[in-house]
This record gives sequence, C-alpha cells and structure tokens, in this order.
Amino acid sequence: MSELTHFDAEGAARMVDVGGKDSTRRRAVAEGYIEMQPQTLRLIETGAHAKGDVLGVARIAAIMGAKRTADLVPLCHPLSLSRVEVALEPVPETSGVRCTATVETNARTGVEMEALCAVQVALLTIYDMCKAVDRGMVMTGVQLLEKAGGRSGHWQRRA
Repeated sequence: MSELTHFDAEGAARMVDVGGKDSTRRRAVAEGYIEMQPQTLRLIETGAHAKGDVLGVARIAAIMGAKRTADLVPLCHPLSLSRVEVALEPVPETSGVRCTATVETNARTGVEMEALCAVQVALLTIYDMCKAVDRGMVMTGVQLLEKAGGRSGHWQRRA
C-alpha cells in the first residue's frame, strides 16, 4: 500500500504537489445505487412525479457535481474536465436506480473524485426530488469501477 499523500511528515493535511507530473489523458468510472419503494420508481419511470423529470434533473446535477468537486472536497485540485457522461438506469427487479458516471480530462492528476462526486450528487438529487413520497430511500454501493491514465496506469475493480 502506498503512503497517504495528503499528509506531510508531521501529519498535517496538505494539497499534493502535482506540478512535476506530466499531463496525460485520464478517465474514471464510478457507480452507485438508490433503493426506493416500487411506487416511487414507477413515478420516476412514467414521468408522473409532480416535480418533473427526476432522472433528467439528476443527470444535470451529476455533471455540475463533477465540475464542482474541488469546491466540496478540500484537498482536490480544480480540474478542467473534457467529458462527463452520466447514465441513470432504473432497475425494477430491485426497485432502484443505478447511476454510472464517466469523467475524463487531460491533466496532472486523476478524476476519480469527480466521478464519485457526480454519482453522489445524482443520487442525492433523486432523493431530494422524491423524498416527499418516499423518505426511506437508501443510497448504497458508491464505488470506483475503473481509472485509467497517469503514473499508476489502469485499475479496474474485480467482479
């Protein structure tokens, strides 16, 4: 296991110096899931929810979340993102929605945090828009699936 790079020798938090690293093409994919009552999922799928297009709003929120990650996570570097793609897939068998976010950049540091943040913000938006009809929703399984680029190369979660 590598050392924790966000701490100096005395244990104080610090922003990692990436100035000496080369800019490379980087990509990260993350996913998460929100479970809900079957009738809540039906409202989302049919577009019958009083607040409108839940998945459309959640997709925009996810993109905005990816772009604002450095404002939310204190030691993240602000990055110029070249691509944010968000897929929101209803999963009727388990009464939920799966969110997958793919984020890309050409930079000196990776976009794992941006992909994870995009997923979390999408799930929070679904919760916010549906909480009036279902306060028992549960967000779960937020995880990095894959990252590519940079010094550490390619990593993929094993099934």
